[in-house]
Amino acid sequence: MAEVEADADGTIGAEFGDEVLEAAPVKSDDVKDKSSDAYHAKVTAKAGTTAGLVTGLIKELRPKQWVKNVLVLAVPFGAGEILNPGVLWHSVVAFIVFSMAASGIYFVNDAIDVEADRQHPTKRNRPIAAGLIPVPIAYAVCVLLLGGSLLISAVTSMQLLAVMAVYIAVQLGYCFGLKHQPVIDLCIVASGFLLRAIAGGAAANLVITQWFYLIVAFGSLFMVAGKRYAEVKLAAETGAKIRKSLKAYSPSYLRFVWAIAAAITIMCYALWAYAIQEDESSRWGLISIIPMVIAILRYAVDIDKGVAGEPEEVVLKDKVLMVLGVILAGCLFLAFYL
Repeated sequence: MAEVEADADGTIGAEFGDEVLEAAPVKSDDVKDKSSDAYHAKVTAKAGTTAGLVTGLIKELRPKQWVKNVLVLAVPFGAGEILNPGVLWHSVVAFIVFSMAASGIYFVNDAIDVEADRQHPTKRNRPIAAGLIPVPIAYAVCVLLLGGSLLISAVTSMQLLAVMAVYIAVQLGYCFGLKHQPVIDLCIVASGFLLRAIAGGAAANLVITQWFYLIVAFGSLFMVAGKRYAEVKLAAETGAKIRKSLKAYSPSYLRFVWAIAAAITIMCYALWAYAIQEDESSRWGLISIIPMVIAILRYAVDIDKGVAGEPEEVVLKDKVLMVLGVILAGCLFLAFYL
């Protein structure tokens, strides 16, 4: 049986507390097994204590997910302005407000799904479901995070405020039901990556070619559809638990989506590379097409094998992809800054 890649809570395709189909849980007394009663008892033992509340708040922020927000640096880098202190500072602000907004969404989602999570063998260990964070406090922290994100954005620039308002509205819509709509859910998850890239440019008031945004948009769709394809494929082969909403997709349909998205991403990147040659009088942009295409084909191998998870996890586990990423970044750096 193939090894099943799952999220931190052990659920294939679980995002923002989605309902899942799962096999009957196997009873275990192993305190390291997140589905065991022993592990759950260890987590809930801190409920009602200050230490438990602090620990729960930090865990619920999910700081490991903030790595995705590094994408706000993409536009400043692609615009050749990443070494400008003022631009870099605005990019840092964009990173902070996106991290605040994303964490706020986690709080509201888990507060909404608290009762369902308590019936789940692993989600019951989430801070809110485990009682470490009372639901009223979760909503209060959510308001503070989302409100603070919008306030800081407004002080920085109205363009950034507009981007953050759209991001928060879309993500709340996803939590309140759009995640169950086929195709819409793919587009919403992919839009999160695109909005991060747009925020980096909006914060510093930078303008960049439309080809760049098309690359990010279809590249994101490629990764999201690939992740869904891997989830559906693995579930079919192993009988692993899976979100009910994923049943709307067949492996052939998701293969069709990620294949088209990959082709459009490569085409848009090639067009952008030629534009770089004209604008920067550098061949390094054209040379960067080589590692870009190889990286997409390499990533597609992971998708096809059914092991593609979160994009950042796929890249960090694949040393060849990491090397290709460094080469690609190096080529673009030489094109823009030499």
